[in-house]
Amino acid sequence: MNRCAPPAADTIVAPATPPGEGGIGIIRLSGPRVEALLATVFYGRIAPAAMVSHHLYHGHLCRPDGSPLDDVLAVVMRAPHSYTGEDVAEVHCHGGSLVLRTILDLFLAGGARLARPGEFTQRAFLNGRLDLAQAEGVAALIGARSEQAARAAMAQLDGRLSNRLQHFAGGLRDLLTLLEAHIDFPDDDLGAFDHTFLLRRALAIRTEMAELLATFDTGRALREGVSVLILGRPNVGKSSLLNALLGEARAIVTDIPGTTRDTVEEQLVLGGIPLRLVDTAGVRDTLDPIEQEGVRRARDKAAAADLVLLVIDQSQPLTAEDRMAIALAPPPRTVLVRNKSDLPNHCPSDELSGFLRQVAVSTKGGAGLSELQAAVVAFFSGDSAAEEGVLLTERRHREALLAALSAVDRLLAAGDLRQPLECLAMEVRESLADLGQITGETAPDDILNDIFSRFCIGK
Repeated sequence: MNRCAPPAADTIVAPATPPGEGGIGIIRLSGPRVEALLATVFYGRIAPAAMVSHHLYHGHLCRPDGSPLDDVLAVVMRAPHSYTGEDVAEVHCHGGSLVLRTILDLFLAGGARLARPGEFTQRAFLNGRLDLAQAEGVAALIGARSEQAARAAMAQLDGRLSNRLQHFAGGLRDLLTLLEAHIDFPDDDLGAFDHTFLLRRALAIRTEMAELLATFDTGRALREGVSVLILGRPNVGKSSLLNALLGEARAIVTDIPGTTRDTVEEQLVLGGIPLRLVDTAGVRDTLDPIEQEGVRRARDKAAAADLVLLVIDQSQPLTAEDRMAIALAPPPRTVLVRNKSDLPNHCPSDELSGFLRQVAVSTKGGAGLSELQAAVVAFFSGDSAAEEGVLLTERRHREALLAALSAVDRLLAAGDLRQPLECLAMEVRESLADLGQITGETAPDDILNDIFSRFCIGK
């Protein structure tokens, strides 16, 4: 990492635990004056300057007039072996909002500054404790909504993504060294430039980049969650399917057409993937203005959904309303759900042959639900197996890696045409710069500030 932060001129402070009431609250400080600030309010058997780093000490926190405020534990974590790479101190107090606010005010009055969102992690990045991809893994771990999302975030925080990127960068730097040697010393006895070797190595790097890029759909699904729309004509079993997937009655189910007039949305984690299930109004021609609006919304959501569950009643022939719903469902993003599989099948297959993913279910008896769940998970998991669990989960990472891959593609094309070595070297530098955007080596300050501003205060 080529960033080197000057020593922090100020000491920052913020609550490291969320607001509200709890058994424990934590106030965190980082900077050159943490010991001095702690000494003004903490009274225990051991003074902060004499504390062993990373050991908890019991004592009392007192107001300026000497009156006790709380019974606490305090810890000092000295640089460089701390989260930020600076001197860090924490006060572990009781988790009442009044207590936390009063302790925070004491440190602010003593000269500390309230930390900006993400400033602790930003200092860790600037001090070389984390690269930018690892820092983003911290935020992803905090915001993880499923166990698999947490695992992916932890892998990123552990540096597995960064290691893969450094592997790509190392191969590209080797090629750049070779190119620059022939450019700078053309009269030395280096022999003719081996274009075949360069193209073979560049193609191998491109292949590995493409494999990592292919993990983005799965990574995005884990990080952001995905929308799954339940679509079909009235009374086909959409609300029953929603209730069956949720395992509880959340949508009203009746024999009256048009019961669902607006969208009903519920959260569900399936196979480690956070889903937003959306039940829509039945698709049909209607004169009811409220129901018309519901149908319009169903059309809009069908176009925007990550996946559509198109429900038909296979115990009956297709109707005109079924065909209206079929027209709204894009086959590549649709699983055809053939409901009422416990009854004789009277639905023709020729009109439904365009849907490659079809599952027969019975929302009444529960048959086929596990197969439907597996089909949904398989759709978002894809066919790519990420090496060592490394996934691209950030759109920013995807765009930067895509740009790096495009530069390698230009390198391959230029090498095929035997263009000047200076042109080849330029493309290698472009690819390296794009990879550096992910780890933070070449990311501009405005990008850094935007990333860390999305963190919570105290992290």
